[in-house]
Amino acid sequence: MHIKEVIAALEAWAPPVMQEDYDNSGLQVGDPASDVGSALICLDCTEAVVDEAVAKGCGLIIAHHPVIFRGLKSLTGRNDVERTLLKAVRSGIAIYAIHTNLDNVLDGVNGEIAARLGLSDLRVLDPKPGQLRKLSVFVPNSHADALRSALFAAGAGKAGLYDECSFNVEGQGTFRGGEGTNAFVGEKGKRHAESETRIEVIYHAPLEGFILSAMKDAHPYEEVAYDLIPLLNRHQGIGSGAVGELPDPVDEVGFLALVKGVFGAQVVRHTALRGRPVKRVAVCGGSGAFLIGKALAAGADAYITSDVKYHEFFQAEGRMVIADIGHFESERFTMDLIQRRLAGIFPTFAVRLTDTVTNPIHVS
Repeated sequence: MHIKEVIAALEAWAPPVMQEDYDNSGLQVGDPASDVGSALICLDCTEAVVDEAVAKGCGLIIAHHPVIFRGLKSLTGRNDVERTLLKAVRSGIAIYAIHTNLDNVLDGVNGEIAARLGLSDLRVLDPKPGQLRKLSVFVPNSHADALRSALFAAGAGKAGLYDECSFNVEGQGTFRGGEGTNAFVGEKGKRHAESETRIEVIYHAPLEGFILSAMKDAHPYEEVAYDLIPLLNRHQGIGSGAVGELPDPVDEVGFLALVKGVFGAQVVRHTALRGRPVKRVAVCGGSGAFLIGKALAAGADAYITSDVKYHEFFQAEGRMVIADIGHFESERFTMDLIQRRLAGIFPTFAVRLTDTVTNPIHVS
C-alpha cells in the first residue's frame, strides 16, 4: 500500500476543497509515494503518539486536528509542535490531517455524534454555499442516453436522496466544419442542422474534473458545446453541524445524563433547564458556538457542542439547552469513524486506534 492510496480514499470521502479557509488539512509530513503497512488514528498528533506509532510499526498517523495549523518559520524543537514534527521526520512517520473537510460532510464527524445519540432524519445545520454547479451540454439525440449514463456514473445528477436527476430539452443545433475538421455528422464546409438534446445536471464542484472527462469520453463530437454555471443553491449534504430527532422525547435531566454517558464527559456545562422535553437535537463537534443561532432557527430543543464562552451561553435565550461537553469528548469517536471507513475499503490494511489519550484538559 502506498500512502497516496490511503489519502485518495480519505479525500474521496472528504475532499480537501471542503475544508474551511483557516484550516490546514492534508499530508503534513511524509512522501505520498512511500509504502506503508499500517496506520495509527488519533485526534491530536503529539510526541507520545509518534512514539506509539514507532512502537507499533505504523508508518502513517492520521489525525483529525492538523499538527501544523499556522505557518512555521523554523523547525528547531522549541515547542511541542516542532518537537512532534522533528520526531516524525527522524522516525520516518508520515502525518495526515483530515479536519474541517470531515466536519463538513454529513457522514463525517457530526454524523457520528448523531449516530451515537440515536438521532434520525439527520440534515446539515448550516449548508455550505458555493458547492453546487450545473452543467448544460448539447448532444445528438442518438447519444443522449449514453451521455446521461456517463455523467451519472461520474457523480452528476444527485439531489438529496435522489440520483440520476437531469433536465432534458430537444431542439436543433447548427454548425459548419472548417478545414481540418472531422465532423461526426455533416459535410465539411456546409452548414449542418442536427436534432440534439440539451442535458442539464447538477453536481458537487469537487467532482467537476471527473464529470467533464466522462462527458468528453462519451460525446461523439470533436468540439463539445457545454456551459458550466455556478449556483447559489446550498448543498444540503455539505456544511457545518447537524440536526436530527431523538426516537422519543426525553426530559432534560435524562438527556444530559445520556449525553454525559455516551461521550464520557466528566462535566457538562449547560444553560438553565427549561422544564420541557428534548426531541430535536443539534450537534457540532469541536468549537461550535458560531452555530447557536442556526440551532435556534432549526427549532432545536438542545444543542451539543464545545468551547462555548461565557457570554455565548446567553444566546440560548431560554429557548433551548446549550450543552458544552468538551472539545475532546465531542470528537472522540471521530477516530472510530475513520478506522471503520478505511477498514471497509482496505480490509487487509491494519488501521489502529491510538492508546494515547491526548485530551489536554483534566477535571479535579
